Amino acid sequence: MGHIAVIETGGKQYLVKPGDKLKVEKLEVKEGEKLTFEPLLVADENDKEVKVGTPKVEGAKVTAIVLGDGRSRKVEVVKYKPKIRYKKLTGHRQHFTELQIDDIKA
Repeated sequence: MGHIAVIETGGKQYLVKPGDKLKVEKLEVKEGEKLTFEPLLVADENDKEVKVGTPKVEGAKVTAIVLGDGRSRKVEVVKYKPKIRYKKLTGHRQHFTELQIDDIKA
């Protein structure tokens, strides 16, 4: 029986299921390491049972394998003021950690 879960990391929440690959805010972990998250919500595949945490579901665990780190595509930030010849262009590349969801235990 497959499950879905909502996990929280880096100040963001992600809806995950086993086998999912996702990019999260950079974590200080090594490639190949296993991580465990306590989910905020767990549901089985056909939504017969949904467990909602307050704030986390007690006893439930989501395990993930770290695939590696990287940097996302460049985002250009432009500051411009009309009529005074002011234009400033800078770029930003956000660091991320890529995870693969291994298992969800409710």
